[in-house]
Amino acid sequence: SSPRQDVIAGFLYAILILIVFHPVVDLIDNFNLTYKLLTTSGTAFEMSAVEQIEEQLASLRIAKRSVLSKEPAYLLDIDISGSAQSESSRFVAVSCSNKSIKVYNRETLNFLREYSSCPGTLTGVRFARACDSLVFSACSDGTVKCWDIRLAAQKAVQVFSGYPSNTFISFDINCSDLIICAGTEKVEPDTFLVFWDARGSTDCAGTTREPLGVYSESHNDDVTKVCFHPVKPSLVISGSTDGLVNVFDINKDNEDDALISTCNSDSSVSFIGWSGKDYDQVYCMTHDEGFCWWDLTQLDTEEPITLLRVLDARDAVCIENSSLNYLVGGMYHEKADRLFLIGGTATGDIHLVSCSAAGLGLAGTLPRGHSAAVRSFCWNLAEESLLTGGEDAQLLLWRPGAVEHSLAKKTSMKIASSVQKRVRVHNSSLKSRKK
Repeated sequence: SSPRQDVIAGFLYAILILIVFHPVVDLIDNFNLTYKLLTTSGTAFEMSAVEQIEEQLASLRIAKRSVLSKEPAYLLDIDISGSAQSESSRFVAVSCSNKSIKVYNRETLNFLREYSSCPGTLTGVRFARACDSLVFSACSDGTVKCWDIRLAAQKAVQVFSGYPSNTFISFDINCSDLIICAGTEKVEPDTFLVFWDARGSTDCAGTTREPLGVYSESHNDDVTKVCFHPVKPSLVISGSTDGLVNVFDINKDNEDDALISTCNSDSSVSFIGWSGKDYDQVYCMTHDEGFCWWDLTQLDTEEPITLLRVLDARDAVCIENSSLNYLVGGMYHEKADRLFLIGGTATGDIHLVSCSAAGLGLAGTLPRGHSAAVRSFCWNLAEESLLTGGEDAQLLLWRPGAVEHSLAKKTSMKIASSVQKRVRVHNSSLKSRKK
């Protein structure tokens, strides 16, 4: 039973004892005293915001399931359009291991469009914030492409080219749709963060844009993740297989001045993100399932900036009758002011993990959705819904208390893929500017 049910049961039991053993004359006074004692803390009948959100997350159920395509592939990244003017303009974009981008209706998961990145391999997919018809993707061929899903043409409306040696494995676009940043693989001896001006992406359709410039000194290995701040367009973080998570203010004149902080995860970074009420915290996950969480507000104080460091989340999270095999990523829930991690099992169960300074704890499990490991997700805070994609080539939409009406059936097969995540752990002592 839940803590809430236990409190209610205790309250009813107390009333029963009063009725049996006390005169009716004293019943009202004792009733009022019992009620007051149970409700003084304000938690007897009202859950905290975090508890409410955790209960809501645990109640997520499959609402829709995409139809399995003829040539199934891993679903590696998911993004949703953020400026829908009507029901018909709400989209989901998915990057796949078969070098394609697939676009779906956000409500029905009906397939709409597909774009090919051949011969390069896709790295992520992002919608423009202000225009829900523009979707961006980075590619191993050294380009970032912009696609307009209003057009039937398969050609990108804008191409942002890198330098000849660039192979992009991460990218993001800032919250004002002005700047694109992509991270490269290391090509001896160089590793780059490349920047472009993204304004007017459809004004000169088919033309190629050259970079504004690069950062080349802050990482010494593959830049696996890039993530702009949700509301401050000049702030961006980058994570690398060198173990470092760097925080930049790109409004500064040069790379050295732009580097606000360097945080050391001591391992190969697989995921990064922002959290906290003012998004003044950063966190990362590592390829060996570690977790690190830092508070940037402490940079100019004598207090440590590390909020939590977990060497292996698989050992830190206790799950009855199950286990945590891997981490996929994280999401900050604004209403609860709580960071949640998403992980799962090789058989497709999804675990939602709550983060606090005290450690990691299971918030809920979403079972029997996928039949293989989950590789991607996208949380929609406005609708309290979750999209997940996996190695079973399935795209699932989860909503609180939903009932699945899809005719599609979960398949038990695992799709073979040519894209395999490289795991390179760096345990060597790395120079860090963090306190």
